[in-house]
Amino acid sequence: MKASGHRVIGSSGEVNVSRFPIVIVLVAVGLLCSCSKKTQPTSELHVTIKTDPKTLNPLMAEEDASDRIRYLTGGVLIRVNRKEQENQGELAESWNVDEGGRRITFNLRPGVKFSDGSDFSADDVVATVKAALDPSLHSPKGDPLRAGGKADVRALDRNSVVIKFEHPIAGIERLFDEIAISPAHMAGKADSSVVLGPFSVAEQRAGEYVLLKRNPYYWKKDSAGHQLPYLDAIRMYVLSNRDTELIRFRQGDIHLIDALPPDLYEQLHSEDPGAARDLGPSVESEQFWFNEVAKAPLPPYKKAWFRSRNFRRAISTAINRADLARVAFRGHATPSVGLVSPANKFWFDRNLKSIPYDTGAALDLLKQDGFTKTGATLKDRNGNPVTFSLITNAGNKPRERMGSLIQQDLQQIGITVNFVPLDFPSIAERIMKTYDYDACMLGLTNVDLDPNGQVNVWMSSADLHQWNPAQKTPETLWEEQIDKYLRAQASTLDRKQRKADFDKVQEIAADEDPMLYLVDKNALVAVSPKVKNADPVVLTPQTYWNAEYLSLEK
Repeated sequence: MKASGHRVIGSSGEVNVSRFPIVIVLVAVGLLCSCSKKTQPTSELHVTIKTDPKTLNPLMAEEDASDRIRYLTGGVLIRVNRKEQENQGELAESWNVDEGGRRITFNLRPGVKFSDGSDFSADDVVATVKAALDPSLHSPKGDPLRAGGKADVRALDRNSVVIKFEHPIAGIERLFDEIAISPAHMAGKADSSVVLGPFSVAEQRAGEYVLLKRNPYYWKKDSAGHQLPYLDAIRMYVLSNRDTELIRFRQGDIHLIDALPPDLYEQLHSEDPGAARDLGPSVESEQFWFNEVAKAPLPPYKKAWFRSRNFRRAISTAINRADLARVAFRGHATPSVGLVSPANKFWFDRNLKSIPYDTGAALDLLKQDGFTKTGATLKDRNGNPVTFSLITNAGNKPRERMGSLIQQDLQQIGITVNFVPLDFPSIAERIMKTYDYDACMLGLTNVDLDPNGQVNVWMSSADLHQWNPAQKTPETLWEEQIDKYLRAQASTLDRKQRKADFDKVQEIAADEDPMLYLVDKNALVAVSPKVKNADPVVLTPQTYWNAEYLSLEK
């Protein structure tokens, strides 16, 4: 499930052990197939995507597979450097933002050609941006730009373009990292076969692979003046089974793996420590929230619990996050302190304190609301024993381990948790439509590092405001305050002021705990020793963000 191209609720589960015999058959078939194939060129990098791409139109890319292809093929005006997390010029040699964030002017790199040899000019930028802004196209990449209202896009000359919006957009530069420029005659309907990025789509076989070939006209050169990219091709195998992916990595048929599950990382690390890399906290977090929807079909006393700040903070304090990281993620996670991971270098609020594990402090908070612990049972002021269900998606091993650990932690303060793994459609039905649930545990990925990427969750009117979505007006004072600071950070170009406003959002969220952030997962990857110049980072695509500089040892 994805919203506006910014934040993602993690729905993918870990590998189901019961499917292992099927894996063996698939692997055997794969080996036979590989024996019958012609020898692949040594400069063809092999990676995986979990599903077939839903589209090869870069303006329509939304899910992971399509977006990875867009990244590798698309030439963009400005790139967010995945390692430094700062904007850098690509097709735009320079740019200027003025008129309070309503206008941006690009000075384009001269002499650039598309992968078919045709010339790149300002007309291509104008046509592509207009297509992204066209409401009839419904481009997810154009959504953030359309937040600026009506826009006037025009070429000043062959190498400069100006875009003027009706309303200012804070941090507008980063949005052009997502807009792959297409030839003017293909804008809005491009298929990634004629591109400005390092690779273009050469072949697609549904259920098997997508083959990207080197763009012979790619504009970028290395520091020695050699033409990039170094690789001849990238073959992206469609492969959802993580066990099979690791087996093929061991066989040398796959060279790079992003986002390894902790169990598979441990297996690989025990066999080949140099290939398995733990990059530290990623931008993927795990959290749970209580259902605070007023119309939810829950008993009134439960609604009162879940809407109490003291109750939420007590639960948060009674959870041993260090154990969740150590046991559920085999030590490859970090206890969360808030809604932004420390992996987000600039926007993380370093004033936030870690959440202590303290069952005594939890009971003290509960006493303030009239809860009493008699024997092994906690009861509210009306004598209702405190028990609630916690749902999550079945098959996700770390989440299932976390559920069991949370059950044990809360039992220490007299709370019974009924842990219920469900299939993801059932969860989506409950949290998005019927609101028939007590609490839910899922994961979120901050695809966009900028605070505006948080708006579709933290603004009280947002559909993904999970604990109480789509409020007509803020139902609590603290949600009203968060709305105010989110709007404030979006209304200024002063980066320091934006940081100060967004720190306020993080601090209010940490104090009210509507979303109990549990752990920030570490970025775990696998890198074949054959791959040269690999420099994995925590942001997607973790292992091949610098694909134009990668090469294979012969």
